[in-house]
Amino acid sequence: MDAILTHHSSLSPKPPLSTLSSNLTKCLPFTIHIPPSTSFAGTGTSANIQRLYSAIHKNHQSFIPRTSTTQNTSVQEDEEAYGEVKGIIGSRVVEGPRMEYLIEWKDGHTPSWIPSQNIAKDVIAEYETPWWTAAKKADEAALRSLLSQEGGSLRDVDAVDENGRTALMFVTGLGSEECIRLLVEAGAALDWQDEVGFTALHMAAGYVKPGAVRTLLKCGADPELEDQRGRTPGKLAKELLEQTPRANPVQFARRLSLESVIKELEGAIFEFAEVEQIVGKRTNGRRKEYLVLWKDGGDKEWVEEKFVGEDLVRDYEAGLEYAVAEAVLGKREGSEEGKWEYLVKWEDVEEPTWEEAENIDPELVAEFERQHGEAPAPGEVTGVEGQTDG
Repeated sequence: MDAILTHHSSLSPKPPLSTLSSNLTKCLPFTIHIPPSTSFAGTGTSANIQRLYSAIHKNHQSFIPRTSTTQNTSVQEDEEAYGEVKGIIGSRVVEGPRMEYLIEWKDGHTPSWIPSQNIAKDVIAEYETPWWTAAKKADEAALRSLLSQEGGSLRDVDAVDENGRTALMFVTGLGSEECIRLLVEAGAALDWQDEVGFTALHMAAGYVKPGAVRTLLKCGADPELEDQRGRTPGKLAKELLEQTPRANPVQFARRLSLESVIKELEGAIFEFAEVEQIVGKRTNGRRKEYLVLWKDGGDKEWVEEKFVGEDLVRDYEAGLEYAVAEAVLGKREGSEEGKWEYLVKWEDVEEPTWEEAENIDPELVAEFERQHGEAPAPGEVTGVEGQTDG
Protein backbone atom coordinates (compact mmCIF):
# COMPACT_ATOMS: atom_id res chain seq x y z
CA MET A 1 0.00 0.00 0.00
CA ASP A 2 2.90 2.40 0.88
CA ALA A 3 4.54 1.78 -2.49
CA ILE A 4 1.41 2.69 -4.28
CA LEU A 5 1.06 5.87 -2.29
CA THR A 6 4.66 6.78 -2.97
CA HIS A 7 4.15 6.57 -6.72
CA HIS A 8 0.69 8.04 -6.73
CA SER A 9 1.96 11.24 -8.33
CA SER A 10 2.92 9.31 -11.46
CA LEU A 11 -0.73 8.34 -12.13
CA SER A 12 -2.75 10.53 -14.50
CA PRO A 13 -5.38 12.56 -12.71
CA LYS A 14 -9.05 11.47 -13.27
CA PRO A 15 -10.58 13.74 -15.91
CA PRO A 16 -13.59 15.77 -14.83
CA LEU A 17 -17.02 14.52 -15.91
CA SER A 18 -17.53 17.40 -18.33
CA THR A 19 -14.37 16.46 -20.25
CA LEU A 20 -15.31 12.78 -20.31
CA SER A 21 -18.75 13.37 -21.70
CA SER A 22 -17.39 15.83 -24.26
CA ASN A 23 -14.78 13.40 -25.55
CA LEU A 24 -17.28 10.55 -25.65
CA THR A 25 -19.86 12.41 -27.69
CA LYS A 26 -17.20 13.43 -30.26
CA CYS A 27 -16.74 9.74 -31.04
CA LEU A 28 -20.46 9.11 -31.65
CA PRO A 29 -22.65 9.95 -34.66
CA PHE A 30 -25.23 11.65 -32.47
CA THR A 31 -25.25 13.72 -29.30
CA ILE A 32 -26.86 13.18 -25.94
CA HIS A 33 -28.13 15.54 -23.31
CA ILE A 34 -27.27 14.97 -19.67
CA PRO A 35 -29.50 17.02 -17.35
CA PRO A 36 -27.58 19.40 -15.02
CA SER A 37 -29.06 17.56 -12.04
CA THR A 38 -27.42 14.26 -13.05
CA SER A 39 -25.05 13.16 -10.31
CA PHE A 40 -22.40 10.48 -10.48
CA ALA A 41 -21.01 10.99 -6.99
CA GLY A 42 -19.57 7.86 -5.47
CA THR A 43 -19.15 6.02 -8.80
CA GLY A 44 -16.10 5.26 -10.88
CA THR A 45 -15.30 6.18 -14.47
CA SER A 46 -16.45 2.76 -15.72
CA ALA A 47 -19.85 3.24 -14.12
CA ASN A 48 -20.06 6.74 -15.58
CA ILE A 49 -19.46 5.40 -19.09
CA GLN A 50 -22.08 2.68 -18.59
CA ARG A 51 -24.63 5.25 -17.51
CA LEU A 52 -23.75 7.48 -20.48
CA TYR A 53 -24.29 4.60 -22.90
CA SER A 54 -27.60 3.86 -21.19
CA ALA A 55 -28.62 7.48 -21.69
CA ILE A 56 -27.56 7.26 -25.34
CA HIS A 57 -29.70 4.16 -25.86
CA LYS A 58 -32.71 5.81 -24.30
CA ASN A 59 -32.39 9.06 -26.28
CA HIS A 60 -31.58 7.66 -29.71
CA GLN A 61 -34.69 6.81 -31.71
CA SER A 62 -33.36 3.43 -32.89
CA PHE A 63 -33.27 2.12 -29.33
CA ILE A 64 -36.54 1.46 -27.55
CA PRO A 65 -37.45 -0.37 -24.33
CA ARG A 66 -38.14 -4.08 -24.70
CA THR A 67 -39.31 -4.60 -21.13
CA SER A 68 -40.20 -2.38 -18.22
CA THR A 69 -37.54 -1.82 -15.54
CA THR A 70 -37.74 -0.92 -11.86
CA GLN A 71 -35.72 1.56 -9.86
CA ASN A 72 -33.69 -1.27 -8.31
CA THR A 73 -32.66 -2.77 -11.67
CA SER A 74 -28.91 -2.80 -12.21
CA VAL A 75 -27.26 -0.69 -14.93
CA GLN A 76 -26.44 -3.79 -16.98
CA GLU A 77 -30.05 -5.08 -16.79
CA ASP A 78 -31.31 -1.62 -17.64
CA GLU A 79 -29.20 -1.58 -20.80
CA GLU A 80 -30.41 -5.04 -21.77
CA ALA A 81 -33.99 -3.76 -21.56
CA TYR A 82 -33.28 -1.56 -24.58
CA GLY A 83 -32.73 -2.82 -28.12
CA GLU A 84 -32.07 -1.47 -31.58
CA VAL A 85 -34.96 -1.85 -34.00
CA LYS A 86 -34.50 -3.76 -37.25
CA GLY A 87 -38.08 -3.21 -38.35
CA ILE A 88 -41.80 -3.79 -37.71
CA ILE A 89 -43.14 -7.19 -38.73
CA GLY A 90 -46.69 -7.07 -37.35
CA SER A 91 -49.41 -4.89 -35.86
CA ARG A 92 -52.46 -5.21 -33.65
CA VAL A 93 -55.18 -3.00 -32.15
CA VAL A 94 -55.49 -3.03 -28.36
CA GLU A 95 -57.88 -1.39 -25.92
CA GLY A 96 -58.17 2.34 -26.38
CA PRO A 97 -58.13 1.80 -29.28
CA ARG A 98 -54.40 2.14 -29.82
CA MET A 99 -51.78 0.34 -31.86
CA GLU A 100 -49.01 -2.01 -30.84
CA TYR A 101 -46.32 -3.28 -33.20
CA LEU A 102 -44.32 -6.48 -33.33
CA ILE A 103 -40.68 -5.39 -33.37
CA GLU A 104 -37.84 -7.35 -34.93
CA TRP A 105 -34.53 -6.60 -33.16
CA LYS A 106 -31.11 -6.23 -34.75
CA ASP A 107 -29.45 -8.26 -32.00
CA GLY A 108 -31.60 -11.31 -32.71
CA HIS A 109 -33.67 -10.91 -29.55
CA THR A 110 -37.12 -12.56 -29.71
CA PRO A 111 -39.62 -10.23 -31.47
CA SER A 112 -41.86 -8.43 -28.99
CA TRP A 113 -44.98 -6.25 -28.97
CA ILE A 114 -44.30 -2.56 -28.24
CA PRO A 115 -46.85 0.29 -27.82
CA SER A 116 -46.79 2.79 -30.67
CA GLN A 117 -45.86 5.68 -28.35
CA ASN A 118 -42.54 3.96 -27.59
CA ILE A 119 -41.53 3.66 -31.24
CA ALA A 120 -40.01 6.38 -33.42
CA LYS A 121 -42.52 7.89 -35.85
CA ASP A 122 -40.31 7.24 -38.86
CA VAL A 123 -40.12 3.52 -38.00
CA ILE A 124 -43.94 3.33 -37.79
CA ALA A 125 -44.33 5.37 -40.96
CA GLU A 126 -42.12 2.98 -42.92
CA TYR A 127 -44.47 0.15 -42.01
CA GLU A 128 -47.84 1.95 -42.09
CA THR A 129 -47.53 4.45 -44.97
CA PRO A 130 -47.97 1.86 -47.77
CA TRP A 131 -51.07 0.50 -46.01
CA TRP A 132 -52.81 3.83 -45.50
CA THR A 133 -51.81 5.08 -48.94
CA ALA A 134 -53.43 2.03 -50.51
CA ALA A 135 -56.53 2.39 -48.32
CA LYS A 136 -56.99 6.09 -49.03
CA LYS A 137 -56.68 5.46 -52.77
CA ALA A 138 -58.79 2.27 -52.66
CA ASP A 139 -55.90 0.52 -54.41
CA GLU A 140 -57.12 -3.07 -54.40
CA ALA A 141 -53.90 -4.50 -55.91
CA ALA A 142 -51.69 -2.76 -53.34
CA LEU A 143 -53.87 -3.88 -50.43
CA ARG A 144 -53.89 -7.45 -51.70
CA SER A 145 -50.11 -7.39 -52.05
CA LEU A 146 -49.61 -6.07 -48.49
CA LEU A 147 -51.94 -8.73 -47.08
CA SER A 148 -50.33 -11.57 -49.02
CA GLN A 149 -46.64 -10.71 -48.67
CA GLU A 150 -44.44 -12.34 -46.03
CA GLY A 151 -45.66 -11.21 -42.62
CA GLY A 152 -48.97 -10.05 -44.07
CA SER A 153 -50.85 -12.39 -41.76
CA LEU A 154 -49.38 -10.51 -38.79
CA ARG A 155 -50.79 -7.19 -40.04
CA ASP A 156 -54.00 -6.20 -38.31
CA VAL A 157 -56.51 -5.48 -41.06
CA ASP A 158 -58.37 -3.36 -38.49
CA ALA A 159 -55.41 -1.06 -37.81
CA VAL A 160 -56.71 2.38 -36.78
CA ASP A 161 -55.55 5.89 -37.61
CA GLU A 162 -55.56 8.86 -35.24
CA ASN A 163 -59.38 9.12 -35.58
CA GLY A 164 -60.00 5.45 -34.88
CA ARG A 165 -60.85 4.72 -38.51
CA THR A 166 -59.91 1.55 -40.35
CA ALA A 167 -58.94 0.84 -43.95
CA LEU A 168 -62.43 -0.59 -44.56
CA MET A 169 -63.96 2.79 -43.72
CA PHE A 170 -61.74 4.60 -46.23
CA VAL A 171 -62.33 2.23 -49.15
CA THR A 172 -66.05 2.32 -48.37
CA GLY A 173 -66.10 6.11 -48.51
CA LEU A 174 -64.52 5.84 -51.95
CA GLY A 175 -67.13 3.31 -53.01
CA SER A 176 -64.72 0.48 -53.89
CA GLU A 177 -66.76 -2.72 -53.72
CA GLU A 178 -63.70 -4.80 -54.68
CA CYS A 179 -61.67 -3.43 -51.75
CA ILE A 180 -64.60 -3.95 -49.38
CA ARG A 181 -64.84 -7.61 -50.32
CA LEU A 182 -61.06 -8.07 -50.08
CA LEU A 183 -60.82 -6.57 -46.58
CA VAL A 184 -63.89 -8.43 -45.32
CA GLU A 185 -62.41 -11.70 -46.59
CA ALA A 186 -59.21 -10.80 -44.71
CA GLY A 187 -61.25 -10.49 -41.50
CA ALA A 188 -62.05 -6.76 -41.32
CA ALA A 189 -64.63 -5.84 -38.66
CA LEU A 190 -67.76 -4.74 -40.52
CA ASP A 191 -69.24 -2.86 -37.57
CA TRP A 192 -66.11 -1.14 -36.22
CA GLN A 193 -66.97 2.35 -34.94
CA ASP A 194 -64.58 5.30 -34.97
CA GLU A 195 -64.25 8.09 -32.40
CA VAL A 196 -67.60 9.65 -33.36
CA GLY A 197 -69.42 6.34 -33.72
CA PHE A 198 -69.34 6.08 -37.51
CA THR A 199 -69.30 2.61 -39.06
CA ALA A 200 -68.36 1.69 -42.61
CA LEU A 201 -72.09 1.91 -43.44
CA HIS A 202 -72.17 5.47 -42.10
CA MET A 203 -69.26 6.28 -44.42
CA ALA A 204 -71.03 4.70 -47.40
CA ALA A 205 -74.19 6.68 -46.61
CA GLY A 206 -72.36 9.93 -45.93
CA TYR A 207 -70.38 9.75 -49.15
CA VAL A 208 -73.49 8.56 -51.04
CA LYS A 209 -72.21 5.20 -52.32
CA PRO A 210 -75.22 2.92 -52.95
CA GLY A 211 -73.05 0.09 -54.30
CA ALA A 212 -70.86 0.14 -51.21
CA VAL A 213 -73.97 0.10 -48.99
CA ARG A 214 -75.30 -2.91 -50.87
CA THR A 215 -71.99 -4.78 -50.64
CA LEU A 216 -71.58 -4.12 -46.91
CA LEU A 217 -75.12 -5.29 -46.21
CA LYS A 218 -74.56 -8.48 -48.19
CA CYS A 219 -71.42 -9.07 -46.11
CA GLY A 220 -73.50 -8.75 -42.93
CA ALA A 221 -73.01 -5.15 -41.74
CA ASP A 222 -75.52 -3.98 -39.11
CA PRO A 223 -77.71 -1.13 -40.49
CA GLU A 224 -79.05 -0.15 -37.05
CA LEU A 225 -75.87 0.91 -35.24
CA GLU A 226 -75.98 4.57 -34.16
CA ASP A 227 -73.26 7.20 -34.08
CA GLN A 228 -72.70 9.46 -31.06
CA ARG A 229 -75.56 11.68 -32.21
CA GLY A 230 -77.99 8.77 -32.32
CA ARG A 231 -78.06 8.47 -36.11
CA THR A 232 -78.19 5.17 -37.96
CA PRO A 233 -76.69 5.17 -41.49
CA GLY A 234 -80.24 5.46 -42.82
CA LYS A 235 -81.03 8.48 -40.66
CA LEU A 236 -77.77 10.12 -41.72
CA ALA A 237 -78.71 9.62 -45.39
CA LYS A 238 -82.15 11.12 -44.77
CA GLU A 239 -80.59 14.18 -43.15
CA LEU A 240 -78.38 14.65 -46.19
CA LEU A 241 -81.36 14.23 -48.51
CA GLU A 242 -83.28 16.92 -46.64
CA GLN A 243 -80.30 19.26 -47.00
CA THR A 244 -79.96 18.64 -50.75
CA PRO A 245 -81.90 21.22 -52.83
CA ARG A 246 -84.78 19.81 -54.87
CA ALA A 247 -84.88 22.49 -57.58
CA ASN A 248 -81.17 22.42 -58.36
CA PRO A 249 -80.54 20.28 -61.49
CA VAL A 250 -76.90 19.82 -60.45
CA GLN A 251 -78.07 18.07 -57.27
CA PHE A 252 -80.57 15.81 -59.02
CA ALA A 253 -78.16 12.87 -59.37
CA ARG A 254 -77.12 13.23 -55.74
CA ARG A 255 -80.75 13.07 -54.60
CA LEU A 256 -81.32 9.93 -56.66
CA SER A 257 -78.23 8.29 -55.15
CA LEU A 258 -79.29 9.24 -51.63
CA GLU A 259 -82.74 7.79 -52.23
CA SER A 260 -81.09 4.60 -53.44
CA VAL A 261 -78.92 4.48 -50.28
CA ILE A 262 -82.00 4.95 -48.08
CA LYS A 263 -83.91 2.23 -49.94
CA GLU A 264 -81.05 -0.24 -49.47
CA LEU A 265 -80.72 0.52 -45.77
CA GLU A 266 -84.43 0.48 -44.97
CA GLY A 267 -84.88 -2.73 -46.93
CA ALA A 268 -82.08 -4.33 -44.93
CA ILE A 269 -83.70 -3.32 -41.64
CA PHE A 270 -86.97 -4.99 -42.65
CA GLU A 271 -85.09 -8.10 -43.78
CA PHE A 272 -83.12 -7.97 -40.53
CA ALA A 273 -86.44 -8.58 -38.79
CA GLU A 274 -86.96 -11.67 -40.89
CA VAL A 275 -90.28 -12.22 -42.65
CA GLU A 276 -91.87 -15.61 -42.03
CA GLN A 277 -94.38 -15.30 -44.85
CA ILE A 278 -96.63 -12.98 -46.79
CA VAL A 279 -100.27 -13.37 -45.82
CA GLY A 280 -101.97 -10.57 -47.73
CA LYS A 281 -101.66 -7.88 -50.38
CA ARG A 282 -103.16 -4.46 -51.10
CA THR A 283 -102.60 -1.53 -53.43
CA ASN A 284 -102.18 1.89 -51.90
CA GLY A 285 -102.46 4.17 -54.92
CA ARG A 286 -99.55 3.21 -57.19
CA ARG A 287 -97.74 1.43 -54.36
CA LYS A 288 -98.06 -2.26 -53.50
CA GLU A 289 -97.99 -3.37 -49.88
CA TYR A 290 -97.85 -6.84 -48.42
CA LEU A 291 -99.12 -8.06 -45.08
CA VAL A 292 -96.21 -9.94 -43.55
CA LEU A 293 -95.85 -12.29 -40.62
CA TRP A 294 -92.53 -11.88 -38.78
CA LYS A 295 -90.42 -14.85 -37.68
CA ASP A 296 -89.86 -13.30 -34.25
CA GLY A 297 -93.58 -13.49 -33.55
CA GLY A 298 -94.29 -9.77 -33.86
CA ASP A 299 -97.61 -8.39 -35.05
CA LYS A 300 -98.52 -8.73 -38.72
CA GLU A 301 -97.63 -5.55 -40.56
CA TRP A 302 -98.24 -3.91 -43.95
CA VAL A 303 -94.89 -3.35 -45.65
CA GLU A 304 -94.03 -1.73 -48.98
CA GLU A 305 -93.07 -4.14 -51.75
CA LYS A 306 -89.51 -2.79 -52.00
CA PHE A 307 -88.83 -3.79 -48.38
CA VAL A 308 -89.89 -7.42 -48.74
CA GLY A 309 -87.57 -10.13 -50.00
CA GLU A 310 -87.90 -10.65 -53.74
CA ASP A 311 -88.18 -14.43 -53.36
CA LEU A 312 -91.13 -14.09 -50.96
CA VAL A 313 -92.92 -11.68 -53.30
CA ARG A 314 -92.25 -13.95 -56.27
CA ASP A 315 -93.65 -16.99 -54.50
CA TYR A 316 -96.69 -15.09 -53.26
CA GLU A 317 -97.49 -13.68 -56.71
CA ALA A 318 -97.07 -17.16 -58.21
CA GLY A 319 -99.83 -18.43 -55.94
CA LEU A 320 -97.56 -20.18 -53.48
CA GLU A 321 -98.65 -18.00 -50.59
CA TYR A 322 -100.13 -19.40 -47.42
CA ALA A 323 -103.83 -19.02 -46.77
CA VAL A 324 -104.84 -16.63 -44.03
CA ALA A 325 -105.88 -18.35 -40.79
CA GLU A 326 -109.12 -17.10 -39.29
CA ALA A 327 -109.34 -19.09 -36.05
CA VAL A 328 -108.13 -22.18 -34.20
CA LEU A 329 -110.96 -24.64 -33.60
CA GLY A 330 -109.30 -27.63 -31.94
CA LYS A 331 -106.14 -29.22 -30.59
CA ARG A 332 -104.65 -32.71 -30.53
CA GLU A 333 -101.37 -34.45 -29.78
CA GLY A 334 -99.10 -34.45 -32.84
CA SER A 335 -97.22 -37.33 -34.40
CA GLU A 336 -94.00 -36.21 -32.66
CA GLU A 337 -93.88 -36.61 -28.90
CA GLY A 338 -94.37 -33.34 -27.05
CA LYS A 339 -95.78 -31.47 -30.09
CA TRP A 340 -99.37 -30.39 -30.67
CA GLU A 341 -101.43 -29.86 -33.77
CA TYR A 342 -104.23 -27.34 -34.14
CA LEU A 343 -107.38 -27.42 -36.24
CA VAL A 344 -107.38 -24.20 -38.28
CA LYS A 345 -110.24 -22.46 -40.01
CA TRP A 346 -109.02 -20.54 -43.09
CA GLU A 347 -110.48 -17.41 -44.65
CA ASP A 348 -110.42 -18.73 -48.23
CA VAL A 349 -110.47 -22.50 -47.63
CA GLU A 350 -113.76 -24.28 -47.02
CA GLU A 351 -112.53 -27.18 -44.89
CA PRO A 352 -110.45 -26.65 -41.72
CA THR A 353 -107.13 -28.51 -41.54
CA TRP A 354 -104.79 -29.79 -38.85
CA GLU A 355 -101.55 -27.80 -38.68
CA GLU A 356 -98.43 -27.73 -36.55
CA ALA A 357 -98.13 -24.71 -34.26
CA GLU A 358 -95.31 -23.10 -36.27
CA ASN A 359 -97.63 -22.81 -39.30
CA ILE A 360 -100.21 -20.76 -37.44
CA ASP A 361 -100.40 -17.17 -36.27
CA PRO A 362 -99.16 -17.30 -32.62
CA GLU A 363 -101.95 -14.92 -31.56
CA LEU A 364 -104.61 -17.38 -32.76
CA VAL A 365 -102.95 -20.21 -30.85
CA ALA A 366 -102.71 -18.07 -27.72
CA GLU A 367 -106.37 -17.14 -27.96
CA PHE A 368 -107.35 -20.79 -28.29
CA GLU A 369 -105.20 -21.76 -25.29
CA ARG A 370 -106.81 -19.02 -23.19
CA GLN A 371 -110.22 -20.46 -23.98
CA HIS A 372 -109.17 -24.12 -23.57
CA GLY A 373 -106.42 -24.07 -20.99
CA GLU A 374 -106.43 -27.78 -20.22
CA ALA A 375 -104.34 -30.03 -22.46
CA PRO A 376 -106.23 -33.09 -23.83
CA ALA A 377 -105.25 -36.62 -22.94
CA PRO A 378 -103.17 -38.51 -25.53
CA GLY A 379 -105.28 -39.28 -28.59
CA GLU A 380 -108.05 -36.92 -27.43
CA VAL A 381 -109.29 -33.99 -29.49
CA THR A 382 -110.47 -30.87 -27.71
CA GLY A 383 -112.02 -27.61 -28.73
CA VAL A 384 -114.73 -28.57 -31.28
CA GLU A 385 -117.59 -30.97 -30.68
CA GLY A 386 -118.15 -33.55 -33.38
CA GLN A 387 -114.92 -32.75 -35.21
CA THR A 388 -113.19 -35.86 -36.46
CA ASP A 389 -109.44 -36.38 -36.84
CA GLY A 390 -109.54 -35.72 -40.56
